[in-house]
Amino acid sequence: MTVASESRQAVLQRIRSACAGSGAELTHDYAALPRPYLQHGAMDGEARLALMTERLREYDAEVVECAPDELPAAIAAQIARSGRHVLAAPPGLPQEWLAPGCEWRVDHGLTSDQLEQTEGVVTAATCGIADSGTIVLHHTDAEGRRALTLLPDWHLCVLRASQVVETLPEYFDRCATAPALFTMIAGPSATADIEMTRIKGVHGPRFLSVVLVRDDRQARPGADRTTLSTP
Repeated sequence: MTVASESRQAVLQRIRSACAGSGAELTHDYAALPRPYLQHGAMDGEARLALMTERLREYDAEVVECAPDELPAAIAAQIARSGRHVLAAPPGLPQEWLAPGCEWRVDHGLTSDQLEQTEGVVTAATCGIADSGTIVLHHTDAEGRRALTLLPDWHLCVLRASQVVETLPEYFDRCATAPALFTMIAGPSATADIEMTRIKGVHGPRFLSVVLVRDDRQARPGADRTTLSTP
């Protein structure tokens, strides 16, 4: 028997041993595993949102804030500022988010070519993780399928303050019934080759704009607010 074969058999034997117990025993053993890592953050709400905003901007994302009743105007202002007019939308996006003056293509089975021909997409979100500046999509009716947020060049994402947690374990605690397929976004798509040449748009939109809705309370004084004028 070769070294590779012996290693393979050793790995398989460990798997067989680990799966030998009953479901209840395996559940008990898993629950008993030590978890010394940080599971709960210590930041207050303002510090948590400030960290989320800081991380997103470090990733070259644009972040603006608004109060809940200002959201439709804030979306319209961001779209107008971007100069884009042909936009995709998931089928469950609230009607009031569809800014006037744009050509909206609602995703009722749009092809890849049709999605690539749009200039951007507007979606909701499920959660934000401040520690890493990550936005999580569960692909609900207001978030759309994965292709909808990967093919357009610009993504305008609405994230509510009440959806932001500090740490990744807190996200899993909050979303214990997360779907099998979900997407985590940490800024616009970008990568670098071996010579450290940064290229945007390889794996998704080149530009990310986030509207942070202060549904915890009205936007704090001095916050970076949008210019609430519709196009």
